[in-house]
Amino acid sequence: MYLYQPPTGYRYNSDSIFLADFIARFSPRGRVLDVGSGVGIVGLLVARDFSVEMHIIDKQPQMIAYARHNYALNGLDVVAEVGDFSEMSGERIYDWIVSNPPFYDSAVTQSEDEGLNIARYAHHLPSRDLIRTAKRLLRPRGRLVFCYDAKQVDRVLTELREAKLNPEMIRFVHPKADREAKIALIAARANSKAMLSVLPPLIVFDANDRYLSEAQKAFDRAGTHVISGERL
Repeated sequence: MYLYQPPTGYRYNSDSIFLADFIARFSPRGRVLDVGSGVGIVGLLVARDFSVEMHIIDKQPQMIAYARHNYALNGLDVVAEVGDFSEMSGERIYDWIVSNPPFYDSAVTQSEDEGLNIARYAHHLPSRDLIRTAKRLLRPRGRLVFCYDAKQVDRVLTELREAKLNPEMIRFVHPKADREAKIALIAARANSKAMLSVLPPLIVFDANDRYLSEAQKAFDRAGTHVISGERL
């Protein structure tokens, strides 16, 4: 799969690849919304591999323009919208909402690049707003699948339960076996009473900075080829 990215500014990273791989274990069907789509990487992988009606939303017109181009480049249909997810109306209801949202603490020193700032820092889409809006836009048994900063998981799980989205599965991603988790992959479902399943951790690199087998397989399944430059 080929996709264009801007030559400067925000560029998707391994978080999106691991999130798409995590989503794939659920074999999504129906109408899917990719929140904060960027150039479209997560939704593109889902739309390529599953029978879904893909919708995307992002605050940045430039990112939506790239995403539209990337869907067309790969022969995939998409309904794209520039806007703030937390302000979406309830006219469309979704079976799945997926997201690699901005989750860096806004109290840290922030990038002055507007695009990077929007993509990275949580004040552009606070986790509570992501979760509450997702609950409002999901079907009665719909799922929210997303990734978040591992250090903030306690708060995020509380916010999910408060919104009556039951966290059903979580997996922590560690750079190496002896390092702290960096992100958590989380699947929550409306009107669910399932116990939380904590999967074995995903360890990305070995001691020699080589991808371990499972991480490498996620990249191989994605099969992305990035073109850095202005879209044609």
